[in-house]
Order: sequence, then structure tokens, then C-alpha cells
Amino acid sequence: MVPGHRLADGRLCDLRETAFIRVMSADAYLGQLSTRPDVVALAFHVDYWDDLGWRDRFALRQSVERQDIYAKNLHRSSVYTPELIVDGRVDSVGADSRAVARALAEPRRSVPVTVSLRDSAVVVDVGAQPQSTDCEVWLVPYLRHALSAIGRGENAGRNLEEFNIARDVRSLGGWKGEAKAFRVPLSSLPVDSTDVAVLIQPYGQGPIIGAAAHALR
Repeated sequence: MVPGHRLADGRLCDLRETAFIRVMSADAYLGQLSTRPDVVALAFHVDYWDDLGWRDRFALRQSVERQDIYAKNLHRSSVYTPELIVDGRVDSVGADSRAVARALAEPRRSVPVTVSLRDSAVVVDVGAQPQSTDCEVWLVPYLRHALSAIGRGENAGRNLEEFNIARDVRSLGGWKGEAKAFRVPLSSLPVDSTDVAVLIQPYGQGPIIGAAAHALR
């Protein structure tokens, strides 16, 4: 990982009329963040708005589970969308660029992590950092860009432009401060993945201390 990488972790799926503009703004802002070389920006789509008449084709149950844990960790009484979480420690309404900029500017320590492609596999190398908290290493394959047509509900006929959409969330295992490598066959990733991100996070979804990304094609 290039020191200074931040994780911007977006949940962008509320499709009610009054929230639709906020979601589009949040998606657009996430797209802007995704162009920054020092930010790993990911959109985790949730499924609990599906009963509004349009099913989000990118919704993942793991995204809902992650958001529920963040709500508990950040002492929120409930979840909401669009929500943007920075480094697993600060949340804001998705398009609140000032709040996000403040969070991104805060000092942080980081674990060196690199991602590469070798012999038909994603290879994750985590550097040594003695006396680190025991962490879990997460792999997030994602789709870089998509356009979604809204076919049903009160927003039928509109389009959503979406960025860095998580297509899976899987644990690669634990890390206890030692230099360690992980290997994931490319054939095991979702077929629509264009990139992968790696997150290093204390167990229980504590503040993220390492992040990196790599294109698959």
C-alpha cells in the first residue's frame, strides 16, 4: 500500500424519490474519490430498499452485515443511506464532501500492503509491523463502473451511474503483525469484477489500518 491510502466505504442504495438525488450525488462523489491515487473508494450496495419496487442488482448481504456492525461500532441508533464511512471510523451522509475531506485529512498509521497478479492469481503481500493489533485481511472484488436503469417504482426510467461496486466480500485470514502473503485464484472471483481491493482491519471491523487496490484487466 502507498502510505496515506484511505478507505472510503459507501452504501448508496436508497431509491425513494426524496433520497434519489442524494444517492445520485453520493454516487457521483464516490466516483470523484475513486480517481484519487491515495483513496480506495468502494460502494457496498444493500438490499433493504428492494421492496420499494426496484431490486438493486448489486446488493450483497455482506454489505448489510458490514453496515450493521459499523452502526454498532460508531454508536448509531440505526443504519441509513447514502452513508459514507472513512477508514471504518468516521461516517457521514454520502455527499457531504466537507466532512469526508476532514476525515481524509486526519493523520493515521498504515500497514504496508501490495496487490499483484501472478500465475493466474491475486497475490496479497502484507508487510511486517510488530506489535500491531490482530487483524483480519479482507478481499473485495469490485466492478469499476456501471449504469443501472431503474425499471420499476416511482423512479422508473431514470439511470444510476455507479462506481467501484463491491461484488463480493471475503476474509483471507488473520494477520498478527508479521510479513504474510495470501493467494487467491482469479477463477474464484465474480465474473464481473474488474478490480480488487484489500482491507486490513482489526477483528470486529475496527478502524482500517491498511488498504490497496489493483486492476484485474
